[in-house]
Amino acid sequence: MNEYRILVVDDEEDLCEILKFNLEMEGFLVDTANSAEEALKLNLKEYNLLLLDVMMGEISGFKMANILKKDKETAGIPIIFITARDTENDTITGFNLGADDYIYKPFALREVIARVKAVLRRTAQIRPAINEQLQYKSLLIDIVKKKVTIDGEEISLTKKEFEILLLLLQNKGRVYSREDILSRVWNNEVYVLDRTIDVNITRLRKKIGEYGKNIVTRLGYGYCFECE
Repeated sequence: MNEYRILVVDDEEDLCEILKFNLEMEGFLVDTANSAEEALKLNLKEYNLLLLDVMMGEISGFKMANILKKDKETAGIPIIFITARDTENDTITGFNLGADDYIYKPFALREVIARVKAVLRRTAQIRPAINEQLQYKSLLIDIVKKKVTIDGEEISLTKKEFEILLLLLQNKGRVYSREDILSRVWNNEVYVLDRTIDVNITRLRKKIGEYGKNIVTRLGYGYCFECE
């Protein structure tokens, strides 16, 4: 089946993890962000659907949706709003912003999954599933199988090395600070020193051979793949 990438944006971390777990059980690729500010730092054009909480911090779900709809690269991403406010005005505002559906808290997980699948069915012809592979010259990343090959030969990477390489290659030319990499790859799951990032980058460079030189260090800033 085609695999779709979904981003869940909600300031309730527990809710994000529950949605992530259950959607992944249905075969979706799922990332989470706990604020609109955090979500807007991601490469959003890679996602096939956003589950977006309305009530969040300085940038609400409505404001974030408005930002996305003004950008031609993200304007077509389907959005399902999640809200605890079941009011007619909010619903109208959401649909006027281009929402594809609304889910009201508290909700049943089966309902969320059914609505996600329904929206993806409706929009599949407009916005196809993400590529299952990412290639740079003879370096090939199989995103679904979590495998990296160079000239057809599989390279043995740890989970974190794989995720760092995928992050940098998906966002070629963009500089990521150590803090950015920690939040995206380790997702604040453990206490990690900045030195841990450097060690993983060093090992990754060695493992991918000639392509290691493409992972560039920007002193004082961080790392990027093929910086100009």
